[in-house]
Amino acid sequence: MFDQLHSAFHRPNTTVYRWTQTIIGVLIAISILLFGAEVWLELEDVAWLVWLDRVLLSIFGLEILLRVLSFRPPELNLFQYSTAKRVRLEVTGRLKYCLQPLTLVDILTVLAFFPALRGLRALRLLRLLRLPKLVNAPLKGAIRAFEDNLLLFTGVFTILFSLIGLGGVSIWLVERELNPSVTTLGDGLWWALVTITTVGYGDISPVTLTGRVVAGVLMIGGMITAALFAGVVVNSLMNAVLSIREEQFRMSNKINHIVVCGYEEGARMLLDALLAEIDPNETELVLFGHGERPGDVPPEFAWVSGDASKESELDKVRITHAKAAIVIGPRSKAPQEADAVTILTVFTLRRYMRQVQGRSSPLYVVVEILDSENVEHAKAAGADEVIESTRVAFSLLTHAVTVPGTAHILSEVVASGSNSMYVGHIPESIELPISYGALSAELKAEFGLLMVGIRDVDTSRDYVNPKDDHQVTEDHGIIYLAKSELLAPLH
Repeated sequence: MFDQLHSAFHRPNTTVYRWTQTIIGVLIAISILLFGAEVWLELEDVAWLVWLDRVLLSIFGLEILLRVLSFRPPELNLFQYSTAKRVRLEVTGRLKYCLQPLTLVDILTVLAFFPALRGLRALRLLRLLRLPKLVNAPLKGAIRAFEDNLLLFTGVFTILFSLIGLGGVSIWLVERELNPSVTTLGDGLWWALVTITTVGYGDISPVTLTGRVVAGVLMIGGMITAALFAGVVVNSLMNAVLSIREEQFRMSNKINHIVVCGYEEGARMLLDALLAEIDPNETELVLFGHGERPGDVPPEFAWVSGDASKESELDKVRITHAKAAIVIGPRSKAPQEADAVTILTVFTLRRYMRQVQGRSSPLYVVVEILDSENVEHAKAAGADEVIESTRVAFSLLTHAVTVPGTAHILSEVVASGSNSMYVGHIPESIELPISYGALSAELKAEFGLLMVGIRDVDTSRDYVNPKDDHQVTEDHGIIYLAKSELLAPLH
């Protein structure tokens, strides 16, 4: 049941999640229509509308409760902890999840369920942020900019609220017995908020000399805070913003993300291919390269400036908590020099990861090599898979000349959205051992996939198109072509 709830609320690639979001989207639309009817048609006191509104708010409250309860802290999927630490992570992980911006928005929208807070009904409009089609590229860019500068915004708001609290308490202590407008601590805090934001309603003003001194200090502090906030917004402190962004990712709770090392401007096709294969809402995609964020990087990607070939900088991208790393060669260098940087990066990654204890699976490293002579060097450095991009491209070109049309076919195989190559476990319904020919026929009939080979799990050796009488056992995986992943992946 927990797995089903987790899929329904936290796994966007599942059918149950899409159904859940569709139902919630319909209920949000109905709730917005009810709110519009109450406001513009003045139907606030119609009994059945009030009853329906409370039912919808109850459903939204139940949905938020189930979403929080079914949340699984990602650390538990990657590390093995003691029972006590697992319990602590279960609690703190859910608290952190509740403090995420969109989750806080959802919690605020159900506050109108309580009669005393019924005036907050307009907050349900914030649920529109949950509708995927409304979260277009500009909004994604704004969200990414906020996330990248979260620590800086936190600092400014901390100063702001500290000044409000200090000024509000001070004016209350000084004038609570002398000023009829300041009788409670709430009056003092309201006056401090109005003063520091330079709104100045005039409903409360200090009447004593000490109170005016407090007001003067608060006004000056407000001007400084406003200037600081403006500086943050316009990124006038660019170097400080860049440094804080690096610390933001290092200090975040990102886990199971994919890091692309060595990205340079001009490799946009790689990013498009990643977005076609990986859902950025489920797996964080991080680009790790030199300098500022390139202009061709979509908002779905996080950017961290640094050098992946230096151990001292790998923690910027939380490589110890990453699922996989892709190392690409710099296009601005000659092939031999680019491969040297790539191999050094792989060696640095493996050396750094040896210090990590408790991972249930190692970091998976995929490497691009430009010169075929360096393939074995990359494997020796610790690469799990090596892609010889230049040789593959040239082989496709020459093979297409002798066998026309094959380049197009192979391009279809490696591209997402068509019949792509996958490696998976043999289904439990298959009785083993079995001949390759019989297994191929069964899988074609049951799943509609095209089996093209097998992989020895122990040696990782692949056998493409073996003889039909070749025996397949539980020590083998299936290499197949299909439009989507149909078998449990073989890791």
